[in-house]
Amino acid sequence: MAIVRPTRRAGPQREARLLVDRTLQLTALVCLFAGLVLIAYFAFGMLAGVREQQRLTDGWRAQLAHQAPPPPAASSVPPPDLMKPVDGVDFAIRVPRLDYYSAVKEGVDLTVLYSSPGHYPETPWPGQAGMVGVAAHNVYWIDFPQLARGDEIDVETRYGTFKYAVTGTRIVQPDDRTILVQGPGRHLTLTTCWPTWAGAWATRRFIVFTDQTWPVPPSNEQHSSS
Repeated sequence: MAIVRPTRRAGPQREARLLVDRTLQLTALVCLFAGLVLIAYFAFGMLAGVREQQRLTDGWRAQLAHQAPPPPAASSVPPPDLMKPVDGVDFAIRVPRLDYYSAVKEGVDLTVLYSSPGHYPETPWPGQAGMVGVAAHNVYWIDFPQLARGDEIDVETRYGTFKYAVTGTRIVQPDDRTILVQGPGRHLTLTTCWPTWAGAWATRRFIVFTDQTWPVPPSNEQHSSS
């Protein structure tokens, strides 16, 4: 005759441990799912941004092909009616070393940087005395830390193309506003989040400083940047 042994109930400690284990497993699954959703959202957002950036750039190129601007003169003042966005675009930026080219919109809020570089509204336009400021999402400028002293950066406007040479780079805290302080000379300063590969999780900013080299600034203007 078989002997029936009584079932032993799990003690309070074992039941508590099982509950904790199940809670941890459920939490891990939720975190994994949330992470996958965030990655997918970020990826689709970047894809849409790239497409919008290409649309803006293609439109800019078509506009210049229809009416190419004359070479700018060092002493000339940019036409006020051309220093404003047209079809959402201010000007374009080219970095020959990185084979980079993109239209630049006005403003630096998230809705602008989502799809293109943005011109700091409080800074001058190319051709004016002072420092032109341009920002971009780090994913779009992921290769910019490769830039070295002397590398060329061009800004293509409706009134001519302005050339700049890199004078240096710096990594700063996000609240460091000294990089946008205006001074003598003609410069272009580029800002993006650092590390450039970190996307929205970047904690600092990467800065590229340049001096205008063409047209050569007027002799009465100093042109040494920080």
